[in-house]
Amino acid sequence: MLKGAFSAIITPMTADGQVDYEGLKKHIEFQIQNGINGIVPCGTTGESATLSHDEHKQVVKTVVEQVNGRVPVIAGAGSNSTKETIALTQFAKDIGADAALVITPYYNKPTPAGLIAHYKATAEVGIPIVIYNVPGRTGINIQPAVVAELAREKNIVALKDAANNLAQTSETIRLINDDSFTVLSGEDGMLYPMMSLGVQGVISVSANIIPGDMAALCKAALDGDYVKARALHYKLAPLCAAMFYETNPIPIKKALELLGHGSAYWRLPLVAPKPETVQKLTAALQAYGLNVS
Repeated sequence: MLKGAFSAIITPMTADGQVDYEGLKKHIEFQIQNGINGIVPCGTTGESATLSHDEHKQVVKTVVEQVNGRVPVIAGAGSNSTKETIALTQFAKDIGADAALVITPYYNKPTPAGLIAHYKATAEVGIPIVIYNVPGRTGINIQPAVVAELAREKNIVALKDAANNLAQTSETIRLINDDSFTVLSGEDGMLYPMMSLGVQGVISVSANIIPGDMAALCKAALDGDYVKARALHYKLAPLCAAMFYETNPIPIKKALELLGHGSAYWRLPLVAPKPETVQKLTAALQAYGLNVS
C-alpha cells in the first residue's frame, strides 16, 4: 500500500487566513489526475503547526472524502504530546484514512525509551502508523535501532526518513530486514540514492507541482530500471532544490501560484518569499519546462 510517490500536500489559504477547502479539493484532483500514488495532508508542508485542531480535522476529513478511496491517504497526526497524538490518530482512523503520519515529539526531546513508549501507545489506536523522522525540524533524531524495535509492532508499518543521512538510512533498513516494513524518503533530492538502498517511495514536497514525474521516478526504481530513474533524478534535482530556497512550504505555495493553481497565502510566522527568491523560483520552473502564468 505505502509504495511510490505520496504528495505532502499544501493547505490552501485565503487572503484573510482561512483554510480554502474548495482550493484543497481542486488540488487533490490535480494530484490524482496526474498520477500521484497517495496523499499526505496536515504534515509540515500542510502547515500543521498553525492549524487549529478543528481545522486539522476538517482538512483530513475533506481529503479523505475527496480522494474517496482512489489512492491511499496518510493523515498527519503527530504532536509533541502523546495524548494529542493519540486523539488525532484516532480521528484519522475514524474518518477513514489509510494510515497516520506521526512525527517524533519535538521540543521535549524524549529519550529512546520515551520515543518507544510514545509510538507504542499511538499504535494501540489500531491504524497503520508511519514514523516521521525529521531532526532538522524537531531537534531529535530517532536512531536505527529504535526504528527497528518499533518495526516489530503490528501497527507500525513505515518510516518517513527525512534525516538526510544515507548511512543512517542504510543501517535502518539493514536492522529492520523485513520487506513488510516500508521506508519512504522525506528528502526529494535524495530519493534516487535512497531507493538504491531499498527505500520504496517518497513523501514529497515537489510532487505538489510535478506529481507525475515524481511517481515515474519511484516506479522506475521499484521496477529496477535505475538508468531511467537516474535520468529522472537529474531532471528533477534542480526543481526539487528550488522548493527549498526558503523555508518549506513558502516556495512550493508560491510555485503553485506561479503555475496558475490559486493564490499563495501562508500563516504567520511564515511570510511571502523575497522578490529575488520569486525570480529564482520562476527561472527554475521555466527551466524545467513548466508554464509560468
